[in-house]
Parts: sequence; C-alpha cells; structure tokens
Amino acid sequence: MGDWTERVVAVKRLRACLDTHVERDAVRVTLGEIAGRTVAEAVVVPTNVPDRPFATMDGYALATADTSPRPISGSVETTDAPDSLVDGTAARVATGAPLPKGADAVVPIEEAIVKDGRLVGSAPAAGQHLYPAGATAAQGETVFEPGDRLAPRHASLLRDVGIDRVSVRSRPTVGILATGTEIVQGDQPDRDSAMLASLLREWGMKPAILDPVPDDRRRIVAALERAAARHDLVVTSGGTSVGAGDHVGSVLADHDPIFTGVALRPGRPTTAAIVDGTPVCALPGKPVAAHTAATLLLRPALVSRTRDSVDPTVTVPATNDVAVPDTDVEYAVPVSLRDGCAVPTGQGNDADDLYGKLFKPGRVASSTRVTLADGVVITTESIAADQPVSVTPYGVIE
Repeated sequence: MGDWTERVVAVKRLRACLDTHVERDAVRVTLGEIAGRTVAEAVVVPTNVPDRPFATMDGYALATADTSPRPISGSVETTDAPDSLVDGTAARVATGAPLPKGADAVVPIEEAIVKDGRLVGSAPAAGQHLYPAGATAAQGETVFEPGDRLAPRHASLLRDVGIDRVSVRSRPTVGILATGTEIVQGDQPDRDSAMLASLLREWGMKPAILDPVPDDRRRIVAALERAAARHDLVVTSGGTSVGAGDHVGSVLADHDPIFTGVALRPGRPTTAAIVDGTPVCALPGKPVAAHTAATLLLRPALVSRTRDSVDPTVTVPATNDVAVPDTDVEYAVPVSLRDGCAVPTGQGNDADDLYGKLFKPGRVASSTRVTLADGVVITTESIAADQPVSVTPYGVIE
C-alpha cells in the first residue's frame, strides 16, 4: 500500500507498544463501576446458577416417566425450597418457583386438566417449561477471560452468579493535546478534544484535555514532553500533514517511530511514536479524520478483546455509486441507514453535497455534519448502486 502502513499492521504495532510501555495494575471494582473496564483476572463461576431448575410458567411440575392420573401433592412458590416430588404425583408451581427434585417438566396451567384433585392427561416432553440447573452458568465455568471488555449489561450476569466485585485493569491516563494557532487564538473552535475525551472514557481510559499549543515547533516539543511525563499515553490532533505549519509529524520523527502514516482515508496522516518512554498517537486535525483514525486504529489497539475480534457489521444494499480514487488505500465511507439501505453521507443527494460519484476524503474529513451518519463502509474498491455493502455501525466502534 505505497509508503503508508496498513491499518492492521499499525494497530498491531501500537498495541504491542502500549502493552510494553503502559502499566495497568489490577484493581477490584464494584459492579456499578465495570462499564468499559478490561478484565484482569478470569471470572470463574463459584456454583451452578440456578442451583436447581425452576418453572418458567405457572402450572404443575411432574416426572414425565410417571403415568396419569397424578394426585396434586402440594404447591411451590418462588421463595420455597421444596423436597423431592412424591412418586406418581404432581405439584402446583408458580412461575420462577424451584422444581421439586425428581420433576423434569411443567404442564402450563392453561393446558392442565385437573379432576378430583388429580392431574390427568398426557405429560409434556421432559424439559418443557422449565429453566435447567446451571443453564445461566455452570460451576467452574469461566465467563470472562483476562482482556475481555465489560459492559453495563454484564453486571446482571455477574450479580446472578454471586460475584459483586471484579478484578479489572486500572485506567490509563491519556493526555489530549490539540495543536493549531487558530485554536489557541480563538479563530476556530477545538472540534476534536471533547470528542476524543468521550471516546477514550468509553474505552476505559482516564482522559485529560490539555491546553492547546500553537503551530510552533519549540512549543510543541515542550508540550509533548510535559504530557509524556504526566500521562500513560498522549493523543494529539492536528499538525500531522506536510504544510508549513504542521510540525507534529516531524517532531515525532525525531523520536522512536511506531508508524508514520496509515493507508486509511480519512485519517492517512496519523502517526505514532515513543516520546520519553510514553506512546504518542498523533491524529489529523480535521474532525472526521480524527474520529476515523481514533475509532478504526486507536480503539482496537487500546481495547484488548479476546472475543469478537472482528467488529460486527450489517449488510445492506448501497443506494448510490461511490468511486474511490485509488485501490491501495482503505476508505471509510460514511453512510446513513435508511429503509434497509446504505445511503452515502455527503453525496449529491444528501443535504450536505460534499462529493458526486467520486469519494473525496478531504472534504468528508472536514465536515462535522458527517457525524450524523450511522456508520462506515470500509472498502478498498468502488461501490456500485444496489451492491451489498458491510456497514460498521458507529455504535460498535465508539
């Protein structure tokens, strides 16, 4: 891919660098604090959950091997701990009630026929209308491996299996440094830092937005050295191109480079290096380019995932032709999902007319309106109307 580093290679290099240079101690947190955290020690289930089967419907618990009629021998509520089922009988059970030992099915109350205190009729198949013991988790089962990323929904499972604290990796501190004289002077707002801080916090980091620095090489060097001394990782925005005022890339070139430029558009000028022992990832200043590089390059390097290593996508037909300038670069084409189709965001039929048939990464990178898209199509080839495309939703990678 020309002189640019392939994205997958850049991710591997950056991840290896982070693993080497960023220390993440294990800390124990409550379930209310697990969102976005990375598991440090395997989470092993201490006992079967549930410890015995329970009814999923109101009805009658019975042993399917017994014959009809079956006398009703008692009733079981959700808070009971029933003994064994009397041979040849049935027990009335409430939804969620544990089954008596020996019962292996439930007849729903709507289907039950009871005459003179006896349940009559054929029995259902074994296992019907019950939730088996150990179905949620089995004793000794590892439900989370080291490196897994926890989400709020996982708190329900952890609490259900009797775990109220989890060992996770500590949150690395990340200094966010915007560069640009226009930002320092107030001529243009800093459109990247808040976005990057939100992303990094979602990914389990502790971001800190630093004071922006102008396009002055000496001041950029000093700001990077200060940030590197105070944070585990530094993420910059702006100054990575080849203009007269772009100094970040050349400053990082004087240190220990990880990669210089990535075969990804928007986001190609992204560069990374080690500064005084601290990884620095320099993103482009254009907001959509910064977001693209952050989500498709920085995130997979930061968020170690031992499961679902490939981002889930949705496959839908494209509504329009989109030609790409070259075939040796990955393009992240923003799209909106409408009526089961992928509509290229910023094309001529959109409210923001950024390009016609030929995708223009530079224009897309500058337009914050593009953030209204629902996801991206990552491709090295042109897209034809009605062609099925794989859309990576922003909700997956943010």
